[in-house]
Amino acid sequence: MPRAEVRLPTVVLLVLLAASARGDNWPRFRGDNGAGLSTQSGIPATWNDDDYAWKIDLPGVGHSSPVIWGKSLFITSAKEDGTQRSLQCLDADSGTERWQIPLSFGRSEKHPKNSWASSTPVTDGERVYLVSADEESQIAAAWDFSGNQIWSRNLGAFSREHGQGASPIVAGDLLIVPNDQPGPSSLLALRVTDGEVVWQVERPSAHTTYSTPMLLPAGEGRQQVICLSQPTGMSSYDLATGALKWQTKPMPMRTVSSPVEFGGVVIATCGSAGTGKYLMAVDTGDAVAAESRIVFERTTQLPYVPTSIARDGLLFLWGDTGVLKCLELPSGEEVWMKRVTGGTFSGSPIWVDGRLFAVSEEGEVFVVRASREYEFLGRTSLGEGSHATPAVANGHLYLRTFGKLFALPAGDRKG
Repeated sequence: MPRAEVRLPTVVLLVLLAASARGDNWPRFRGDNGAGLSTQSGIPATWNDDDYAWKIDLPGVGHSSPVIWGKSLFITSAKEDGTQRSLQCLDADSGTERWQIPLSFGRSEKHPKNSWASSTPVTDGERVYLVSADEESQIAAAWDFSGNQIWSRNLGAFSREHGQGASPIVAGDLLIVPNDQPGPSSLLALRVTDGEVVWQVERPSAHTTYSTPMLLPAGEGRQQVICLSQPTGMSSYDLATGALKWQTKPMPMRTVSSPVEFGGVVIATCGSAGTGKYLMAVDTGDAVAAESRIVFERTTQLPYVPTSIARDGLLFLWGDTGVLKCLELPSGEEVWMKRVTGGTFSGSPIWVDGRLFAVSEEGEVFVVRASREYEFLGRTSLGEGSHATPAVANGHLYLRTFGKLFALPAGDRKG
């Protein structure tokens, strides 16, 4: 498909960055650029049921995270067989429903650890975008903040292997949709205003990938989209044209976690059978030779599903089986490793005020100091299982279980 040049509005990018810095918005999976970092302070390390600002029952089950812009919170859910799904808009302060959009899909199969509402929406402050799929079609669509549908586009069939779950991202005037699956695979850039395909890049097919892309500078005012999959490893595409910039060796196993970046080095993991098996740290610079891109590699005690946290020269690897490892960046040298719990994790940790928050599949929130010395700060039960990653915005920590959503306000910290 022909590629069209796209001029990214600098003002929009600056507004996004400024809003994120204030902690007002959480526009995509794991917040600004997927880093999982929040500037919010005052979220406690432990709490009880009376401390929530609000909690509600959702209209179905899901593993997606809420996204928030201003006072608008968006979240997806699905009924048990996946044929009826929904996009819901809530008031972020009160939990009151503003509107709910029903979405009809055909019957499809999924992995027991997946849901039919696993892909997290994304918003740019004007529209909210969603990608969802069954075996016959993969639909990308956009709504305004009043619940009016702006556009919808069918991206083609989606293989039923484990179901769909990767989340889209917004980059200026483009909605970037990762589409790595056993069937025909691609990376797409759709125009946010009307859903028209601006560019589409074919990618090798293998296992379904659940990784969400990220953006990085690429020199001369350009941006690069960083993607992850088993057959392509880590790859970089020019945001404006879709041209491949560089690519690493393949990942040895399925990719579920998303890439994170620190100091121009991007870290990604892959795995199988519930544990991470391989980590690569990649130099993303334009002038780096192919043989020098991999800064370090690791093969033991790694996350498979949870995405890591990179902050203050440290990399925190929260494993699926409750083992937390801290590495030095960019060397990859181990600082410490501790077992936080015997629980299992499918959601990813986030960093809030110098602490890591992670929710186990059993529905317990664990809080650990994010520092060079391990310190356990607390655990709180949500009363129901969860595979979702928390979100932070407007002075609240938002926690999703399979069928409920909780809003915990900031206040006097406990721990």
